[in-house]
Amino acid sequence: QVQVVESGGGLVQAGNSLRLSCSAFGRAGGTYGMGWFRQASGKEREFVAAITWDGVKTYYADSVKGRFTISRENAGNTVSLQMNSLKPEDTAVYYCNAELVLGLKTTNYWGQGTQVTVSS
Repeated sequence: QVQVVESGGGLVQAGNSLRLSCSAFGRAGGTYGMGWFRQASGKEREFVAAITWDGVKTYYADSVKGRFTISRENAGNTVSLQMNSLKPEDTAVYYCNAELVLGLKTTNYWGQGTQVTVSS
């Protein structure tokens, strides 16, 4: 069973920065594409950023481009999300997603989420 564990959330003032981390572990083999999603109160979960298993390609939601950076340590399945110039509208629970590709099968695993609150 794959476990996905996030850390790094908290309360910050607008304009400041936070760094989230996520690790996926528990199963040998396969490759993990990893990403971050967020869900604000009363809203649907939305995509934030993603990175391919080899760290070559990254993808961002328009709302965070130029402010957030996703990166990974290829020695393991650990990714970070550096969030700069935070805005109150970035307030949400942030979820890490690990997409395991093993042969022809793709399985998504989710972390429990970490709260990010940005005060104005």
